[in-house]
Amino acid sequence: MAEITIKGTIRTEFGKGPSRKARRDGLVPAVIYGHGEAPTHISLPAREVGIAIKTANVLLDIDLGSKTELVLPKSIVRNPLKGTLEHLDLVIVRRGEKVIVAVPVHATGEFDRDGILEHVNNTIEVEAEATAIPAFLELDMTGLMAGESKYAADVVLPAGITLVSDLKMTVVHLSVRAAPEEVVVAAPVEGDAAAATAAAPAEGEAAKEEKK
Repeated sequence: MAEITIKGTIRTEFGKGPSRKARRDGLVPAVIYGHGEAPTHISLPAREVGIAIKTANVLLDIDLGSKTELVLPKSIVRNPLKGTLEHLDLVIVRRGEKVIVAVPVHATGEFDRDGILEHVNNTIEVEAEATAIPAFLELDMTGLMAGESKYAADVVLPAGITLVSDLKMTVVHLSVRAAPEEVVVAAPVEGDAAAATAAAPAEGEAAKEEKK
């Protein structure tokens, strides 16, 4: 899995004002916690972090000068309008320890194209070693027919990975495509057609009378 080193700096000022200033300077506030250690408040270069977290469950080596912490992004807060990074929660991990994480699931294989594929859950939770978290997991869709589903139990797990999500949790469902509705045009009843024909000249005569 990906492991990226990023240099950080310890924060000594807190609150909305200092946080806004940090963001203007191209930094994102973050906090490191876990393993019984006191939380460490830091700032990280927003551009580097933004690129790094595009990879799911990326491991970050945060270089603070006096020490380096190996962390996993736990919570990522973005500006709801701009999409820019606002804050990060980073949890400390140790090499060799196991962690529970949500891993993306990629569907593969040919399925019944008459159905509509619905991704009910894009991720499943697994337990894995912190330094061996897969970037994604595969779910084989081969032979899936409309009206059928694939579940967490159907996802292929590499050696050393244990499923945490419910075995019966639906990951994808292939819905039955609705048949197009037929528009039926009713033919006029013979008596009604005759009445309509007879009425036409009468309406014409009425128009002539109005012009006189």
